[in-house]
Amino acid sequence: MTKIKIMSVRDEDMPYIKAWAEKHHVEVDITKEALTDDNVEGVAGYDGLSLSQQIPLSEHVYKRLNELGIKQIAQRSAGFDTYDLELANKYNLIVSNVPSYSPNSIAEFAVNQAINVVRHFNQIQTKVREHDFRWEPTILSKSIKDLKVAVIGTGRIGRVVADIFANGYQSDVVAYDPFPNAKIATYVDYKDTIEEAVEGADIVTLHVPATKYNHYLFNAELFKHFKKDAVFVNCARGSLVDTKALLDALDNGVIKGAALDTYEFERKLFPSDQRGKTLNDPLLESLIDREDVILTPHIAFYTEAAVENLIVDALDATLDVLQTGDTRLRVN
Repeated sequence: MTKIKIMSVRDEDMPYIKAWAEKHHVEVDITKEALTDDNVEGVAGYDGLSLSQQIPLSEHVYKRLNELGIKQIAQRSAGFDTYDLELANKYNLIVSNVPSYSPNSIAEFAVNQAINVVRHFNQIQTKVREHDFRWEPTILSKSIKDLKVAVIGTGRIGRVVADIFANGYQSDVVAYDPFPNAKIATYVDYKDTIEEAVEGADIVTLHVPATKYNHYLFNAELFKHFKKDAVFVNCARGSLVDTKALLDALDNGVIKGAALDTYEFERKLFPSDQRGKTLNDPLLESLIDREDVILTPHIAFYTEAAVENLIVDALDATLDVLQTGDTRLRVN
């Protein structure tokens, strides 16, 4: 019987793994550990491997996987920047991802968080906890219908975000993407540059993959193009945003607030239980302490549909490689 090892498993993954294994008559062994130099020998005897890796692998791990007969790594996320694809190629490892596991889950969350910032949710909750139930100008907000929204990146997720704002809230939606989406071009005004897209927007929401070419895409220079009372939303990747520049923009009144579901130095923290511990991350603590920032731990995707799709698609890709030598989800 084919044997697959699946690592970094969470409790909510279990029923979907069990159902997939029974359906395909494959033995799937589970561990909650991530793959490291210390436990790579535990992959011996398996045919396939699925990971949800947050920390990069050393060359030793790539080399040992090859020596142990592993042909592939099925990553359970859309992002695969954790992997060194040159090393994967060097050691004949096919790396796959799950490019679309629940665009609606992430899009819905992004829209919800944008509205929470616009409607002063943090400030209102602070007042309520203090038993201050007054209506005051500090929590007066605009209607979402009256706002201009800039969607940066209109792929699977960004397209849904644009649709919700344009057709759900009747907002004026502009967008920037090097490859405009014809399906939404009838109700979205595409701009030629990212600067042109963010200028005048009340909400700027980011939905692009992380690459080596767009690190700190949102930096001090770009924030200067923002409308003074704009809201910034990042439910994409942390490396796209210079956090120090974002904090400066907030401190200096360049922008009004931010909703962040990802953070550039999150890998050792999201997801984990840090209660009672010192974070040793002043930047992150600054974000957490701000009333004008809503920070969540990379959780926009976290719905039942997304969890199931991540498991099923990753294990399908693993089996595809074992049976055919390739998978449509490979990234190298």
